[in-house]
Amino acid sequence: MLLVFALTFIILLFFQPVLMKYVKKPAPAPEPAPAVAPAPAPVFSAPTQPTPAAAATTARQASAESETVVENELYRIAFTNRGAQVKSWVLKRYDDDRGRPLDLVNTSAQIQTQQNGVPGLQPAAVTFGYPMSLWTYDQNLRGKLNSALWVCDSQGSLKAPASLTCDYSDGELRARKTFHFDGSYLVGVQSEVTSHGQFVPAFPAWPAGFGDQILATGYAAARIDYQSGDKVTRLDAKKVSGGSTYRAFNWGGAADQYFGAVFLPSQPDDAVMVTLHESAAIPKNAAQPDAKEMQTVPLLGVAAGSGSGPTAGRWFVGPKAVDVLDGIRSAPAGGQAVGPSLGGMVDFGFFGFVGKPLFLWLKWTQHRVVANWGWSIAFLTIVINLALLPLRITSMRSALKMQKIQPQVNDVKKKYEKLPMRDPRRAEMNQEISALFKEQHVNPAAGCLPMLIQMPFLWAFYTMLSATIELRHQPWLWIRDLSSPDPYHVLPVLIVASTWLMQKMTPTPGVDAAQARMMNLMMPVMLGFFSWAVASGLGLYWLLGTLIAIATQQVLNRTTLGREMRAIADKRARRREGRGEPKMLRVEGKRVK
Repeated sequence: MLLVFALTFIILLFFQPVLMKYVKKPAPAPEPAPAVAPAPAPVFSAPTQPTPAAAATTARQASAESETVVENELYRIAFTNRGAQVKSWVLKRYDDDRGRPLDLVNTSAQIQTQQNGVPGLQPAAVTFGYPMSLWTYDQNLRGKLNSALWVCDSQGSLKAPASLTCDYSDGELRARKTFHFDGSYLVGVQSEVTSHGQFVPAFPAWPAGFGDQILATGYAAARIDYQSGDKVTRLDAKKVSGGSTYRAFNWGGAADQYFGAVFLPSQPDDAVMVTLHESAAIPKNAAQPDAKEMQTVPLLGVAAGSGSGPTAGRWFVGPKAVDVLDGIRSAPAGGQAVGPSLGGMVDFGFFGFVGKPLFLWLKWTQHRVVANWGWSIAFLTIVINLALLPLRITSMRSALKMQKIQPQVNDVKKKYEKLPMRDPRRAEMNQEISALFKEQHVNPAAGCLPMLIQMPFLWAFYTMLSATIELRHQPWLWIRDLSSPDPYHVLPVLIVASTWLMQKMTPTPGVDAAQARMMNLMMPVMLGFFSWAVASGLGLYWLLGTLIAIATQQVLNRTTLGREMRAIADKRARRREGRGEPKMLRVEGKRVK
């Protein structure tokens, strides 16, 4: 095998100059590459036609750093001619955690550096690159392109619709970027880099996360999303390796819980996306940052463009709002976008076919019924629980039937309790229990089936509340942000108390008293632990659902069905007391019966 590889290498090496001299190279065709491939080395191929950047023969560099600000009603973008990249990308309709307009350029993540032997910190964007910097497979070339002073055709302020073109040349290396702005969150981007007249793969990048990522949980929500055909692939930090190359996609880019930077190529078959994965440090306490108290977080980004020629496409940089994303489609052809929309960026979970209609219903409620997202959640919670009330009653009736025949089931099990678990006669026990169920018209699955039917519905609602940006920074009563945990932890405490009350009110005639006491304690504590740091919108949904369940249980306990279950529980409790069942006592420091 080694000999075969060696001979193949020699043949390729020998014939390479022959092919370059006598064989005319055809125009590159779209490469049917696999979805994921290792990062290739730089490939140089002559462009079919000289471009303005390639035709330049003199150096073109600026003498000083300058800025150009472009804005419309949605954003304000500050370009610097150093690398022709973005130093600030402010979304005017969204605020950060301090109430200021949100800047999507990440400045919170820090990288440890050494300056004159003194350790320090600098923003990750300075190290890894600002948005719209150029990423190349050659690290030295990458640094040169992003640190050079480009010449831009406009300075000062521009109002969209507008265009901005920046050029750079040192006589051998030539580069150009052109940006087109309109009234949407989309920015048209064209870029080209040549060296000695040869095309160099260089892709516009969003390399260093987002400005709304302040806490470690925000960085943990970061991922790389892309869509090929009808399939949307989501890669979290554990699945992203720096330098991996993805090809042939309709759209792809970096995203976190609420915002995204996504590339929509003009030619999806020729599209290339390189995943970027770095590490950075953030303060453990964002309110009181301390350089000595830092924690490491993953920093995800992407570089995307065309694989065989100059890059042409659009970048969406903005909120993952459903109505915004559904209105943006990829693969423009003749001015008409015919590809899939960006709606797949919002992950409604496994039960998304239920979650998205629920969100549209919630949004309609907020616009048409109550002009507050918190009260809209309350309204939907009430409606959902009323709709599921028949299933709750069905489950309770099934549980009652099971409790009625539980003594007979126990008698059957007692007959076979001395047999080993692998004894074939154990099958007879199951047959007798099945016959008993059939005789008493009891379906053992009837109690669980209603709950299983509810689970997709309830889980979809849970996932929907955690995925939609519409709840971000929305107030309700004492809560300032329904997408963040309750700052005073009132909701988690109420969830613990209501769950405990619900456990006490629910009849459990077939459960041992010690087990019932344990469940009454463990279940509320467990739910309190889970709800302590969840978004307030989710906590509100869960608390109201529990309160409605308490009211429903109170009514059911007063019905004939509820009284019958309670009577069975009391009868069995008296029977256990009458039999004088042994109790565990502590005598002289020892537990005895």
